[in-house]
Amino acid sequence: MPKNEIAIHLKDVKKVYKLYRKPKDRLLDAFGLLRGKRKPGLNYALKGVSLDIKRGETVGIIGTNGSGKSTILKIITGVLFPNEGDVEIDGRISALLELGAGFNQEYTGIENVFLNGTMLGYTEEEIEKRLPQILEFADIGDYVYQPVKTYSSGMFVRLAFAVAINIDPEILIVDEALSVGDTFFQAKCFSKFEEFKRQGKTIVFVSHDLTTIAKYCDKVFLLNKGKLLGEGAPKEMIDIYKRVLVGQYDTGEEDGKAAVTEMQTALNPDTLEYGTRQAYVTDVYITDEAGRRTTTIIKGTKFGIHVNVKFEDHIPGPIFAFTFKDVKGTEITGTNSMLEKAYTECGEAGDVMDITFSQTMNLQGGNYLLSLGVTGFSGANFEVYHRLYDCLDITVVSDKDTVGYFDMMSEVTVTKR
Repeated sequence: MPKNEIAIHLKDVKKVYKLYRKPKDRLLDAFGLLRGKRKPGLNYALKGVSLDIKRGETVGIIGTNGSGKSTILKIITGVLFPNEGDVEIDGRISALLELGAGFNQEYTGIENVFLNGTMLGYTEEEIEKRLPQILEFADIGDYVYQPVKTYSSGMFVRLAFAVAINIDPEILIVDEALSVGDTFFQAKCFSKFEEFKRQGKTIVFVSHDLTTIAKYCDKVFLLNKGKLLGEGAPKEMIDIYKRVLVGQYDTGEEDGKAAVTEMQTALNPDTLEYGTRQAYVTDVYITDEAGRRTTTIIKGTKFGIHVNVKFEDHIPGPIFAFTFKDVKGTEITGTNSMLEKAYTECGEAGDVMDITFSQTMNLQGGNYLLSLGVTGFSGANFEVYHRLYDCLDITVVSDKDTVGYFDMMSEVTVTKR
């Protein structure tokens, strides 16, 4: 690839942190006076990472906590220096790494705008010229004349992002900062991302929001324990990431080789459950279209809800049910074995039944809570044997969301006459 096409180049980058038992050990080590058991431990945050980001790409970096995502962004922006390796940046960088990084708590919002602009290499006149659009984007009113220590976290990120995105950077770096903004502000920020993409600017961001990664990124880098596990299309990397999360991907690490095939799913500790327990759920898990256990489903793909139920008594015609709720508690959809005309035989004491609901995921991208039920009729009486509310948190990843809760999967044809 021609060098002038590369905006960010990292070659064999390593970053090692020393871990001290006591604060004074850091000082002693600086003078070479730390010996024996008091020698610091070593944390290898990055283990020889190499990557190239092309000019004009929107790139996401994903990985579990502690994988090195934030470290690599700080090295790209010059906040940290690698212990080994080469870093080459071609273009003016604007970064929003941590909430309020580079802001002076005692200064007003206006004063911090000029402070940050100066740190980014702009003259006072250049900042003055951009000030109206910065303040319009931040939209925090007269609070810009108050010390930022009085700001809410939402106001803080509004101003910080307004500065970062309106000083005409060639490369924009964002690390999870938008998670504290309100919905309307996030929409405005992503609209700005789209504008940047059209202008050929480079965007790099870290996020745990896989829907955002899938929707906006051209390429994704997957980090795991300080190593670059892979790079490629968003859906491909998200799929590998899902397998890493449940131990079903060979990461090359000793503790990452064993596939987890029979694990008990970790339920929400705040699950509400009740019932007579004459029949009860012993396990529940989700599988994706490849049959792998997961709690992350890509919209438009097949998935299964699997429920294991044990019987302690004679139960005539048990009914098995599930529902999805959004995080606000609104029931979105659901069904049961009776509605689906999947009538079951009686359950007897000691029986175990495996129930699978197979369907296509058409919910919009986001997080949902799964609830389950085992019910039935004893004569004319409706009986609840076991209900579990909000037992699993399910993430739906989408690169195209429509209006409302469901995607009708419409196909649009436009014919010019």
